Amino acid sequence: MAANASLAGKKILITGAGSGIGRATAIKLHGLGAKLALTDIDGSSAHATRELCGRPRNDGSDQHHYGGMMNVADEGDVVSRVRDIVSSFGHFDHVFNCAGVNPTAMALVDTPSAYFDKLVGVNLKGVYNVTRATIPHMKTPGSTYVNVSSILGWNPRSQMSIYCATKYGLIGFSKSMALELGPRGIRTNVIAPGNIDTPTNEGIMRGTKEARDEMDRSNAIGRMGTPEDIADVVAFLMSEEARFMNGSVVEVDGMPSK
Repeated sequence: MAANASLAGKKILITGAGSGIGRATAIKLHGLGAKLALTDIDGSSAHATRELCGRPRNDGSDQHHYGGMMNVADEGDVVSRVRDIVSSFGHFDHVFNCAGVNPTAMALVDTPSAYFDKLVGVNLKGVYNVTRATIPHMKTPGSTYVNVSSILGWNPRSQMSIYCATKYGLIGFSKSMALELGPRGIRTNVIAPGNIDTPTNEGIMRGTKEARDEMDRSNAIGRMGTPEDIADVVAFLMSEEARFMNGSVVEVDGMPSK
């Protein structure tokens, strides 16, 4: 079964849907006929993504999307928001844990504890909060979680120790999820993007053309990735075509695996 057929009518929760990879994935899944619950720490951005997805399809599918604010780092907010969405959706077929905070290069000695708490709270505990709240509402068998780590979840970089810790931790968390939930018919996979041209990556690119050009030159394909490059892989991992993938970490960075 092709991905475009196996995702039609599926009910999918996306966190961090207000921009970048989350927004591109929402637009991709809308085009494949999914019904989306679009959430973001910035509720207005989530609503904007819903508008970008366009009108419901004229194929008889119930494709009216949800858009609203959700702070994944706040357990109470996640539980409340998931309850609200389920009251109209009934269940989830797939969850895309995309919400995250990108790194700012910072010497460890200069890293404040508030920065540590923010990255761990969103990048790691946020996935835990959303996963725990949604497991009881996952339709089985055949449902999936796709969690966003990073190539820095395999390959550390100087001055990004806290970010690397969250992304390494997320891979371990996801592999354990795969072992625990797999027998229940719920697959869990991880996507590890490389340098992706998104607004939130300005902290890495330092907002300069020189830094952007350097990233382009350093890639074997000769360019940074786009949010759409990632969205295509997310759709595949949710589809029936990836039915025997569970606990996999898929690097999407234009480079050979190390």
